[in-house]
Order: sequence, then C-alpha cells, then structure tokens
Amino acid sequence: MSVTTGTKKSVISPVDARIDVPMIEKKTGQVLAFVGSNVQLMDMQSYETFETPIPEEEEIKSKLAPGVEVEYWQMLGQNKIMRTKG
Repeated sequence: MSVTTGTKKSVISPVDARIDVPMIEKKTGQVLAFVGSNVQLMDMQSYETFETPIPEEEEIKSKLAPGVEVEYWQMLGQNKIMRTKG
C-alpha cells in the first residue's frame, strides 16, 4: 500500500532483488493557515514553516483549523498529515 497515495502496489521481482523502503519521519506541527488547496504548517521542533496538501480524508480535513496540532509524516521529500492531536 502506498503511504502517499493510498493505492495498492505490487512488486514482481526475483527473490534475490533488493527493494528500497523509504524512511518515514513522524513529526508534530501546528496549522498556521490555509493557502488554496494547501495547509501551511509550522514544525514544533525546528519552527520551520512549509506548505503541504490538505488531506483527502474527511475526518482529518474537518478538524483542521489554525492553531490545531497535527502529526505529519515526512517521506521521500513529501509531507502528509496523518492525524490531528488532542
């Protein structure tokens, strides 16, 4: 299952082939603002600000508002909001 798109993936390869597995960093951020179809987040450790797409899951999307803390995953140069905290 692809973490970024939610689609199922199949890999067909020889038994001795190597499969690259992405490293996933779980981080905490705070929603600052909505910018079009993106959310502006501030990382709670480094205070870095960046934009990431608004999640498609309705239960997460409905809880997003400025000031809300979220858990986001950073992988393969992309960020994805996984859940709201609190």
